Amino acid sequence: MFILTVLLIVYVLAVNFYAFLMMKGLKEQKAEEQKLSDGKLALTAALGGAITIYVCMFVFKYRLNNLFLMIVVPVLGALNLWLWFVAIRSGFGFLRL
Repeated sequence: MFILTVLLIVYVLAVNFYAFLMMKGLKEQKAEEQKLSDGKLALTAALGGAITIYVCMFVFKYRLNNLFLMIVVPVLGALNLWLWFVAIRSGFGFLRL
């Protein structure tokens, strides 16, 4: 169980680091050169980087007028937190068959 907890923490840190680098790179690109769609941001948020994406949107002032990102990302962030809490609290019992 300890190994699964460590793997979950490493996964969460890696996804959030990737989300930060992605948002930083998007801010540095010009609007015409952006090849990253909202779908990739939503996918990264669904995989566990929602809180980092949401914070970076305000720090870098990136797409704050996009209604899709302003609604979906906080919902995914709450879902991510809840799933991490359930996974750690249950001792990953839901993984056993």
